[in-house]
Amino acid sequence: MDHQQAGHELYFKRAAVVPRSVKGSFRRFKTAVLWLGFAVYFLLPWLPWSRNDAPSQAVLFDIPGRRYYLFDLTVFPQDIFWLAILLFMAAVLLFFATALVGRAFCGYFCFQTLWTDAFIWLEHLIQGERPARLRLARMPWSSKEKLLKVGATRVIWVLLAVWTALTFVFYFAYAPEMLRTFFSGEAAAAAYITTLTLSVSTYLAAGVLREHVCTFICPYGRFQSVMYEPETLAVHYDKRRGEGETGRIAPRAGARTQPERLAQGHGDCVDCKLCVQVCPVGIDIRDGLQYTCISCGLCVDACNTIMDKMGWPRGLIRYDSEVNLSQAKPGPVKLHWMSLKVVGYGLSLVLMTTYLAYDMTHRNSFEHSIQQIRQPLFVTLSDGTIRNRYQIRLTNISGKDEHFSIEARGLPSGALDLGNFRKVDIRNGKSVIIQASVMLGPEQAKLLHDFDFVIRSGAGETVVDPAHFFTRQ
Repeated sequence: MDHQQAGHELYFKRAAVVPRSVKGSFRRFKTAVLWLGFAVYFLLPWLPWSRNDAPSQAVLFDIPGRRYYLFDLTVFPQDIFWLAILLFMAAVLLFFATALVGRAFCGYFCFQTLWTDAFIWLEHLIQGERPARLRLARMPWSSKEKLLKVGATRVIWVLLAVWTALTFVFYFAYAPEMLRTFFSGEAAAAAYITTLTLSVSTYLAAGVLREHVCTFICPYGRFQSVMYEPETLAVHYDKRRGEGETGRIAPRAGARTQPERLAQGHGDCVDCKLCVQVCPVGIDIRDGLQYTCISCGLCVDACNTIMDKMGWPRGLIRYDSEVNLSQAKPGPVKLHWMSLKVVGYGLSLVLMTTYLAYDMTHRNSFEHSIQQIRQPLFVTLSDGTIRNRYQIRLTNISGKDEHFSIEARGLPSGALDLGNFRKVDIRNGKSVIIQASVMLGPEQAKLLHDFDFVIRSGAGETVVDPAHFFTRQ
């Protein structure tokens, strides 16, 4: 084989996937998820939420202030462990769903799927159904109809991409003010750079690359096979029913009814190719389970529509497991969740969710740290008094302004010197560093080596932290 021939086999121009619209239960579910996802994403930054010390926005990530507001919850950088748990839970949830229902996440909930669906819907709205879009694609660019319809489609795509990117920016600033400053040219450079970057990437991913993202870019499609089991539900074509003994055939005289087709050895598949035309990634599910299939179920809707028209039972293409399909007479479709892998994923999710909820609801209203100043470890004054110094750091994370009191337990009266900070007011989300000194006479220092700092908040929360008094190196 020469290099030129090999090159033709390795590299080819992929035909554009132009999906046909379809009606059915899976399409309705996809549409409901699409509108719900868009409503949450685009409207959440505009949802007001009353706060005393921050903009009245329900979800706001205040990067300069290092505070992240999620409704009534205020998250600080020191709560990074929560993010780690959430990421772990997201990964386990993905594995859990894949073990049960394959790539259903990709078919219904992935951002790439949602925005591609929206772009295809706009394309269909302007250019028409699949045959009209294919006809339009074959027209020369000198055609006024093509320039008008394709141009209008691209403009609306750009507008949606820009609004998507700008909405992302709204989560990091007070949305009404950001909108005003953005279009008046007063916003920070980061806002314009982020909007431009996300606008271009959204347009390319949802309008140009589309199925290439799922097929070649997204790693999930590549490693999902290790999470599949024979009991995993996925979109399958019932080959025995569809092919029969002599293969599929279009309905024609003498092969229109099931008895006629059965007598000739043909199956129920009428080779209409509607399942291929509605597929957003352009595969033929009749070729078997493929890693590019995103389990969106649109081919199921398409096939059920044809079965209804023919008056035959539904389910020629359906969610099913390999175990069930391999039986001589497949039984009802059901979830197989009693496996070590699925139970392990589910148990991990329950444990992590429980721990995260407990940690969030039992978080202290303030954080503190007490460190002894070790340079020098202690100082002996001219009268023989020994002094140790400590640095106390308090951070108010109560969600409101708070006052704190500091005292020592186990020290003689007057031994603790806090300057003017025995009681201190701290604004929400702010930190204060307090220098404390403990001075003991020589005889007292010989007898006392340990004591406690006691910190009380105005809300009644008390923390006791042990400390050590040094008299020698």
